[in-house]
Amino acid sequence: MTTIWHHPNCTTSRRVLQMLQDGGETPEVIDYRNDPPDRETLRQWIADAGLTVRQALRRRNTPFDDLGLGDPDLTDDQLLDSVLAHPILLERPFVRTSLGTRLCRPPERVIEIMANPPARPAQDGDPPA
Repeated sequence: MTTIWHHPNCTTSRRVLQMLQDGGETPEVIDYRNDPPDRETLRQWIADAGLTVRQALRRRNTPFDDLGLGDPDLTDDQLLDSVLAHPILLERPFVRTSLGTRLCRPPERVIEIMANPPARPAQDGDPPA
């Protein structure tokens, strides 16, 4: 089963979803802002993607600075608390397939975990998924 934590207004997220579909996938699409993962799932996906919690945070267009999340003394648990309270803080899109988990920034990272990657990755200007 392929799952994407998706933000439908994000160009990168839409490109990744299109690439999955172009590769024959019918992913479970989760708008993580409205249906956020629980703490352990969040922690596991971040670790499985080879990232630290801090690396999985999104700064742009989020309350990152207002919440002082740049403070290097904050623990992973404190950062996760912030993501759980404000899901928009999670970078996107995260994708999990049978081949692994990736934060797909840039979008082409999804190819690393696709069984049948598309011949031509989705590009800006392609019709939305």
